Amino acid sequence: MASIIPFSQSQPLFKKPQQAILKKPQGQLFLSLPISQKPQQAVLKKPQGQLFLSLPISQKKARMVVVSATSTAAEKPQKRYPGEAKGFVEEMRFVAMKLHTRDQAKEGEKEPQGQPVAKWNPTIEGYLKFLVDSKLVYDTLERIVEKAAYPDYAEFRNTGLERSESLGKDLEWFKEQGHVIPEPSLPGVSYAQYLQELSEKDPQAFLCHFYNTYFAHTAGGRMIGRKVAEEILNGKELEFYKWDGDLAQLLQNVREKLNGVAESWTREEKNHCLEETEKSFKFSGDILRLILS
Repeated sequence: MASIIPFSQSQPLFKKPQQAILKKPQGQLFLSLPISQKPQQAVLKKPQGQLFLSLPISQKKARMVVVSATSTAAEKPQKRYPGEAKGFVEEMRFVAMKLHTRDQAKEGEKEPQGQPVAKWNPTIEGYLKFLVDSKLVYDTLERIVEKAAYPDYAEFRNTGLERSESLGKDLEWFKEQGHVIPEPSLPGVSYAQYLQELSEKDPQAFLCHFYNTYFAHTAGGRMIGRKVAEEILNGKELEFYKWDGDLAQLLQNVREKLNGVAESWTREEKNHCLEETEKSFKFSGDILRLILS
């Protein structure tokens, strides 16, 4: 806001132009303007991106104009997070990709642990453990969004990405082939319990797990499914890896919902969500490794 400080009416004016200068209080910018014998126009040139004032100075009532303003140019630029310009889901994707190995994704930074998927030797028993524990996790996720302890969860009902029903059909098929369906094991039980507890107190962290579980399955999960099918199922494609409708559009719809929910979050809440990514990878990795058990 500009402020104007008048000189005393009896104060003489110099014949030669002089500079009237005030000390700079903290947090303000000041401009000192020359006062001449004849009325003049004091013109401030317009720096790029700023407004300017043109103020007359009369001979009888000489005034010194003090202009204070916030200088955007002087402010430090706000930190930009990778992917932020495209929406929060892109930030989540960026963080998730860095937790992959180089052979899994070009953005990957993690060192490989164990054999790559191409060299896996899966077993029916191990694969059934994986499917059973996966179903427990998806059952839990779908129940959480259905009950919606936080209103935002309701946005993710009936997205078309749900996997619980499909997994139920696959397990029934295995049963019909004469295989014994195991009970859920520790990795699945631990993750389901963690998700339930997290969803009741920490929506940002919970939605990190929601995103990574569903989106990872549509990418790396399908690749693993094809590999297992070739090795032990004579190429049969399970319902777990099928979706009704255009998968790309289903994913886009959920991206938009996640971006919309995240718009109301503070930067700290967004960072908290991103920090949960590594824990999501650990839980899902423990379940994935059941395939080799």
